[in-house]
Amino acid sequence: MSNQGETIAAIATAIVPQQGSVGIVRVSGANAVTIAQQIFHPPGQPQWESHRILYGFIRHPETRQIVDEGLLLLMLAPRSYTREDVVEFHCHGGMMAVQQVLQLCIAAGARLAEPGEFTLRAFLNGRLDLTQAESVADLVGARSPQAAQFALAGLQGKLAHPIRQLRSRCIDLLAEIEARIDFEEDLPPLDEGQINIQLQQMLQEIEQILTTADRGELIRTGLKVAIVGRPNVGKSSLLNAWSRSDRAIVTDLPGTTRDVVESQLVVGGIPIQVLDTAGIRETEDQVEKIGVERSRLAAQQADLVLLTIDAAMGWTEADQVIYEQVCDRPLLLVANKVDLAPASRELLPPRLAAIPIVQTAAALHQGIDALENAILEIAHAGKLQAANLDLAINQRQATALTQTRQALRQVQTTIATQLPLDFWTIDLRSAIHALGQVLGEEVTESVLDQIFSRFCIGK
Repeated sequence: MSNQGETIAAIATAIVPQQGSVGIVRVSGANAVTIAQQIFHPPGQPQWESHRILYGFIRHPETRQIVDEGLLLLMLAPRSYTREDVVEFHCHGGMMAVQQVLQLCIAAGARLAEPGEFTLRAFLNGRLDLTQAESVADLVGARSPQAAQFALAGLQGKLAHPIRQLRSRCIDLLAEIEARIDFEEDLPPLDEGQINIQLQQMLQEIEQILTTADRGELIRTGLKVAIVGRPNVGKSSLLNAWSRSDRAIVTDLPGTTRDVVESQLVVGGIPIQVLDTAGIRETEDQVEKIGVERSRLAAQQADLVLLTIDAAMGWTEADQVIYEQVCDRPLLLVANKVDLAPASRELLPPRLAAIPIVQTAAALHQGIDALENAILEIAHAGKLQAANLDLAINQRQATALTQTRQALRQVQTTIATQLPLDFWTIDLRSAIHALGQVLGEEVTESVLDQIFSRFCIGK
């Protein structure tokens, strides 16, 4: 857990050797401005005011040696990301300048920030709720435009708002029930029918939000797709046509691909990691053997296997052997080189007719749209019949909402079995607690540590 009495510092931009024009060192805490004044020296006598950018030199406070020339951005509490005093040194990019500036900040009294500690302080200081804080991490790690849009929706409070409303309605209902327990003789009896209507409405809203969990997982993590098959069926040509770049070597020689070649694509808003594997066959070549074993491993770890065959040759015994090795995985058959296949040839034996198949001519860039549509159909099956919401919850939030749903259903059961009002309040309190976990209003230190440890340092 962050010690908010300390001033923290970290590099807030990616560090790439010999690349990047600007690097940022961020400092947050009560001594942020004092530290900046020790090492940053602007010409003249400018005012150190909030939300002002100063130009100057960063110097070693003892040797007076210039470390870098740059800008200083001042954001004083509470008008900052953490609601503490924050300063940012905008330095030259690369590695050395920002590293030296960071070391000067630490020598001047700051502590190196832990992963996600700036966002954790924003949460602890009421700048963000927990759903918004998690959305910050999702936005940084977004691998597709749709993932970024979901993260922005969460950051703008589009999940927090309905959750907060649900929690408020549960609290109001609890207060009404407890009032009857304490002042039963002075108040009219509860309208059980109306309470059941309220509970059912809340359950419907929770169910609607829960339906976005699978979609969120799919959009955030994406799919790992392995292209497998025997040598020279056109796996590398398929990857090149799909990625629209020459990622893999394409020749007429079987066994050209000796290792797994990876490409990152976005299909229908879903990030897809495509693995072009070495042709699977029995071989005495030691290097090729390693590639074949890696192909088998990639197929077993993939979310979806594209078993690629040569349509010009039809289904072979070698294809059957590979099929038996991957048939326990989600599978899509790709009949490549259909432009060279006789029109009368059956692409698959009758016993495999139920397996989805796509026909492509990768060398001619044909069939790629059909391939993508088939992959999306498989990926979406049972996952995206979600409500039309522009957000997607994560698994932690889904767990808490599932607990809320169970608690509210138990309240309905309690009412139906005519149990005393005290029993109603037990499950209502559980629902309120679970909704508070979503927002971070009732969350343990260990949960916070788990969430923010996944952030990058500097965010």
